[in-house]
Amino acid sequence: MTGASHLTRGALLGLVGGLVAAGAMSLAHRVARAIAPKAEAAPASREKDSTIKVASAIARQVGYDLTEDQEPRASSIVHYAFGAAVGAFYGAVAEIVPRVTAAVGFPFGVAVWLGAHVVAVPALGLGDPPTRRPIREEAEEFGLHAVYGVTTELVRRRLLLLRLA
Repeated sequence: MTGASHLTRGALLGLVGGLVAAGAMSLAHRVARAIAPKAEAAPASREKDSTIKVASAIARQVGYDLTEDQEPRASSIVHYAFGAAVGAFYGAVAEIVPRVTAAVGFPFGVAVWLGAHVVAVPALGLGDPPTRRPIREEAEEFGLHAVYGVTTELVRRRLLLLRLA
């Protein structure tokens, strides 16, 4: 297998892993919300999720405004596309530097949390920095991103095993 073939294979495996992991992250989020104690009623003017903001910005670029009914689906598309893209990058890097897969993807999940949630989202004006959010919400975000990283790596490893069998 050539170097380019390894990178392509790694990117494809990471993409699939990232898609599955984005789903696992969404499921874990629903479970966490279902079992967590209910907080006091949030203000009616609660800020929109960063994925909705991204989806709305993309739609505006093509001359379209999302309706409120379309926002959840558009948000999911952004969430899964981002998860797949970051997973593809991770899978390609894993082919070059296998040590990034250490600790079954946990450090990868932490890196995504730091890079996307802690740095990029606030820097792009898509959401408040973690220092302005309740610690419980941030702990949940950290855990969800850990789920994403570990799931991406577990799926990537499983697909590698299936390919080699």
